[in-house]
Amino acid sequence: MVEALLRDGWVRFASEESVRGWSHAAHAVAAERVADADEQAKWLQCGGTWFVGVNTLPNGPDGTVGRSAPLHGAATELARRLYGALPLHRGQVSVTYPGYPRPRDGESDAAFGYRAKRDAAHVDGVLAVGPDRRRMLKERHAYILGLPLTSCDAGASPFVVWEGSHRIMRDMFTVALGQWPETEWAEVDLTEVYQAARCEVFDKCKRVEIAAKPGEAYLVHRFALHGVAPWAESAQAPEEGRMIVYFRPEFIGGTRDWLELP
Repeated sequence: MVEALLRDGWVRFASEESVRGWSHAAHAVAAERVADADEQAKWLQCGGTWFVGVNTLPNGPDGTVGRSAPLHGAATELARRLYGALPLHRGQVSVTYPGYPRPRDGESDAAFGYRAKRDAAHVDGVLAVGPDRRRMLKERHAYILGLPLTSCDAGASPFVVWEGSHRIMRDMFTVALGQWPETEWAEVDLTEVYQAARCEVFDKCKRVEIAAKPGEAYLVHRFALHGVAPWAESAQAPEEGRMIVYFRPEFIGGTRDWLELP
């Protein structure tokens, strides 16, 4: 699995009893959070077709949520093996509904077109900063761990990853940031090189849709270009939508681990 992750930039894990139990417990808690009026006011976007849900799941640093045991399985073991026992933040509960995407409030036509045609493809942690939306590295995630909570058709806005894109992005980040002290990375303007690297990825890398069920998991390399596909017209899902919990623990500041680890 290590070889597959480092070669392709992502790997999917077969269903495990421990993960199924965790997903069942997390689903009960996540559904309550998604239905909460305050959470909806904050996170329901794209014309009601996407609940963003950052930090919505009230789990502990070991993944414990509700009556669940700590989160444990092949995916978490692989992440720990590569990147250490990083504590888990409160999980993102990402929910999409039929009709996704519709324009987000304040989203330009160009940005919406990119969302609809390119799955809003991005590398986590590279954020748009200021009125000119310059791209800068503001968060340093170690990996992305996806844990589905509902069973849906494959076309129900699956997670999308460009296979092998992590190698192109790593090369770009190494050139752009490697010469700078780690303390200055967040202030380096990456806009042009990041956009050029994305274009190279679209030209050279295979776009892969990952449709998984509760009990399964997928681990995605931190440099992989990824996004969310539009909801296919015929795709079926439960009334509560396509619900996935994402964990993206961050590296501790003061190291060059984000740039230099596998």
